[in-house]
Amino acid sequence: MTNIQSVDQPGRLSVEHSAIDGVRVVTVRGEIDHTVKDMLGKALLAPAGATHPRTVVDLSGVTFMDSSGISVFIGAYQAVSGTEGWLRIAGAQESVLRILQIVGMDTLISCHPTIEQAVNA
Repeated sequence: MTNIQSVDQPGRLSVEHSAIDGVRVVTVRGEIDHTVKDMLGKALLAPAGATHPRTVVDLSGVTFMDSSGISVFIGAYQAVSGTEGWLRIAGAQESVLRILQIVGMDTLISCHPTIEQAVNA
């Protein structure tokens, strides 16, 4: 993986961008709530000029997520769906995965145990 960008909000959320085989990997660490939703939303935007954006969001370092995170993921999913791209989630901790399952997000955005599985799905 090659680190191409890092965004931090100290004590709250950090986001790093990298790539595996042409798939953008967005690694998120910390807590996702209303105070960081705009930063996360910007981090999930496809790069300018991407025709079929493929993105895996690594949530293995996310310890908390509220409905603000759900809203951000819905927006990101809708943005790539119109471009024939895709968005996948990898490594969500049990508490975060449970939230995704309760609201049915896992039926909209596929969730995988590892980054490698998400990239190759």
